[in-house]
Amino acid sequence: MRFAYYDRLPAASKRIYDKSDAMERIDLPDAATLRPFVAPLEAALKAENRTEAGRLCSAIATGIASQLGAPPLRVTVLAVRPSDDWGELHGLYLPEDDGETAVIKLWMRTAKNQRVVAFRSFLRTLLHELCHHLDYELYKLEETFHTEGFYKRESSLFHQLVPKESVIPA
Repeated sequence: MRFAYYDRLPAASKRIYDKSDAMERIDLPDAATLRPFVAPLEAALKAENRTEAGRLCSAIATGIASQLGAPPLRVTVLAVRPSDDWGELHGLYLPEDDGETAVIKLWMRTAKNQRVVAFRSFLRTLLHELCHHLDYELYKLEETFHTEGFYKRESSLFHQLVPKESVIPA
């Protein structure tokens, strides 16, 4: 299924979109080595410990990138989400530029009530932004689109890190 904006894309972008959409999984060579960071990340969020959440997010993202052979990146966890009339920004991927390492920015508190973001949403946001990194750096896509395949890749990472039997209810 193609998203509605597909029809407005130029031909070159449609080819990139189609390539992205066709990739539905990211198989980690050793997801088990990254799972020990997941429960402590949930605990860090519950404890409202931004520094520890950042450390754990960095370990997860760096571990995934390393296992897949993608270049390293930095992860920064910030406090309250930026917001405007368009909504709240959950995460942001800043690609490598002029030799500067790529960066993922995550916000751990909602804008409206400044509550800590739910664990599953937070981890999915990290993985979402990491998928942008992988699109550029591993799959060498010239653009990174929110395709159905993109969301399936994000989910495949999530389910490798948080197996179904340990998924926490939303």
